Amino acid sequence: MSDNVYRTIKVTGSSTEGIDDAIRKAIVATSAAEKDVEWFEVTSVRGHVTDGTVEHFQVTLDVGHQVTAE
Repeated sequence: MSDNVYRTIKVTGSSTEGIDDAIRKAIVATSAAEKDVEWFEVTSVRGHVTDGTVEHFQVTLDVGHQVTAE
């Protein structure tokens, strides 16, 4: 394995479907904007409750993408 350098950015995905869907939406959107996305770490999970039911989930991620010399 070669030595790599990563830039880490913080993103938050939101979904009415669930935590997994919020993570996937965040990764898809980040991958469209940044090259070489390679990993993520969940840093927080929260949601919005209305009348005793969960309306939506928010998941904040640290997303790592490889930095390459150009």
